[in-house]
Amino acid sequence: MGIYDRDWVQNRGGSRGTGGGFPTGGRVPGQGLRSLSVTHWLIIACALIYFVEGFARPAGEQLKNPSSWTLVSLEHSQRLGGSLRVDPPPNQAPRVVAGPFTGGGYLAVREIFSGDSKVGEAEYMNMAPIKRLGYFSTSNALIGSNAEGDLVGGQFWRFISFQFLHGDFTHLLVNMFGLWIFGPMVERYLGGKRYLAFYLLCGIFGALFYLLLNAAGAALAIFGLDTVPFLLVNNAHRPLIGASAGVFGVLLAGAYLAPNSTVLLFFLIPMRLATLCWGLIGFSVFVLLFQNDNPNANAGGEAAHLGGALAGFYFIRHPHHLHGFFNLLGRVDPTSTSAKVRRVGSRRNRAVDDAEIDRILAKIHKKGLHSLNAKEKKLLRECSKR
Repeated sequence: MGIYDRDWVQNRGGSRGTGGGFPTGGRVPGQGLRSLSVTHWLIIACALIYFVEGFARPAGEQLKNPSSWTLVSLEHSQRLGGSLRVDPPPNQAPRVVAGPFTGGGYLAVREIFSGDSKVGEAEYMNMAPIKRLGYFSTSNALIGSNAEGDLVGGQFWRFISFQFLHGDFTHLLVNMFGLWIFGPMVERYLGGKRYLAFYLLCGIFGALFYLLLNAAGAALAIFGLDTVPFLLVNNAHRPLIGASAGVFGVLLAGAYLAPNSTVLLFFLIPMRLATLCWGLIGFSVFVLLFQNDNPNANAGGEAAHLGGALAGFYFIRHPHHLHGFFNLLGRVDPTSTSAKVRRVGSRRNRAVDDAEIDRILAKIHKKGLHSLNAKEKKLLRECSKR
């Protein structure tokens, strides 16, 4: 995927109306770090975490430490309970059966026994602490059990933390490229604060959609209905990582703001941005309908893509719902709409009527940025600081 002509974000071919696109979120010369946009900071954060995580990955003698391994799959033929034992035992590292994979990962197993009968198997992967604490799975975020039968779950921070983790460099590069290309347009449209809320919410909805399909698939599997199309039948412990849910939301927002922009698929095939987005969504639906039992099809990732796309489709059309995302910070957040932090006499921090901002954004979408008068442009600039 590549951009054919980035001028569409400046002053031609951008909107559905009579032209007038959206300025990019580039840096202002001489402003240093203060000039970096939210898009830039998101890319920096993801890249920095990836490289730090790579240096911290357990290797060699560290793999003999049981805490270096993370449960990623649990299969058993009877209810886990106190009568079960695992081999190797929990105070020893699991048995390595495959690896190293790309990036230095290994796969290991523990066998689960009830008496002398084997009733299941637990699979583990070696992870650096930052990934171990940040990845998303149905069992960690909702409720599940470990190989010893102990309950786990309720780790709600993972709805956000998984968005900054990536499996390998290609995974990171593809997501950050898409964010770098399309993020600035959406950020300029929404303003920095609402754009950050938009991006994080798309990722959260991606995780929620994944969790919903996974939990529904697990529930129906109890009754032997483990081949229902569109539901995820993968293990509830399987990790979900990556920024792609948020990036899909940004893509859908870009397709709404500038549907006729030309992009290059695989840097070769020109097509409309809207066509590309709907094609990617169609592929995700296809995988969930026909390939969700194929371990190589990444059905869980496609479910997260769809969740992020649905959130992007909604919130770019209803941006006023983004205003309260950070208000829970109260006095700590200087851009909060909380009455405690409003400074009535200050131009910079005075409250801006949401309905007026939404009217201006709708006008840009319909007629282009050039249609705004001086007062509307000034109000939009103030809003972009929120």
